[in-house]
Amino acid sequence: MDPAMPSQELIRSLTDEHVLRALMQHRRLTRAELATEIGISKPTAGESVRRLAERGLVTDTGERTPGGRGRGRVGSYYALAPDVGVALAVVIAPEGVVAERLDIYGNTVAHAVRPIDRPTRPSQAAEALQAAAGEVLAACGQPVRLAVVSAADPVDRATGRLVQLPDSPFLVGDLDPVAILAPHVAGTVVVDNDVNWAARAESGTGDDFCYLFLGEGLGCAIVSDGEVRRGHTGLVGEIAHLLTAGPGGRAIPFIEVFTELSLRRPDSTAINVERLLTSDAGTRAAVGEAVGGVVAAVIALADPQEIVVGGAWGPALVDDIRAQTARMPRSVPVRAADLTGEPVLSGVRAEALSRLRSVITANS
Repeated sequence: MDPAMPSQELIRSLTDEHVLRALMQHRRLTRAELATEIGISKPTAGESVRRLAERGLVTDTGERTPGGRGRGRVGSYYALAPDVGVALAVVIAPEGVVAERLDIYGNTVAHAVRPIDRPTRPSQAAEALQAAAGEVLAACGQPVRLAVVSAADPVDRATGRLVQLPDSPFLVGDLDPVAILAPHVAGTVVVDNDVNWAARAESGTGDDFCYLFLGEGLGCAIVSDGEVRRGHTGLVGEIAHLLTAGPGGRAIPFIEVFTELSLRRPDSTAINVERLLTSDAGTRAAVGEAVGGVVAAVIALADPQEIVVGGAWGPALVDDIRAQTARMPRSVPVRAADLTGEPVLSGVRAEALSRLRSVITANS
């Protein structure tokens, strides 16, 4: 039996999606250019433009191609409607809250920062989040289709609320970003922890790797078949209490290694990055041995292709970590993360833009 032919409605819908994505990439195109870009006829491109214009998604820019004198007919340039919608990207970190408004082309059209004191209180973090989001969305003039949020804390997969675990260095465990941002957003509010977003930003390099985030806090993301694995409640990669080799070879929780080595900040479980980076070779080797124990556990359970080390101090100790992992029965390559500037914000921006474009094309 011959497979069923796609319906005309489906064909029109796919054509409209291709037109929208072409305009997202090129910003403005004539109907003839759309036909060439997508590989459809000019009449088909024209009909798609007409449908999308009726839905308020595409508009005539008023610009025209030069015509006449052998140049052919004058063509009209079309672009996405200026009020097609925006996305909100947010990072909640120990330093403060960063909020950005992104347009459909991925441009940051508004940016706001609100500092947070240490130790962080949930109420202050909530106020900072509300203020930063309010600033970037003020006088927006178009629908805020969705928000994507990163938090430097574990995140409950079902609710998007932050989870306070023992020894977590950033005390915002009761914060509910979804409830705070929902009044500002027409669609979904997606929340995940900072390590997972950093791993997503790095994931262009491979489909199976472990991303170790070693900074003031300790975290891990498992990327398998190109997807970040979050687990039943979203707490995959919480490695602070994983047993590893401490000073003298004793088995202790990973986070306690930094207590033993006097590398914690006063009155906090946060790691003193400056002290660690200026520590002596013996201290660095002890930290490298502890990280090696964590890597051994990850290799045994997740079977990654490589270990990617990021965070404020992780890349500086890559050689110490390699020295430990090279002696393991199951060794995999260890390298420093490629993205060192703003990996978390880069991951959040990318996801916000991808989701925004998907929402717009779904409305076609």
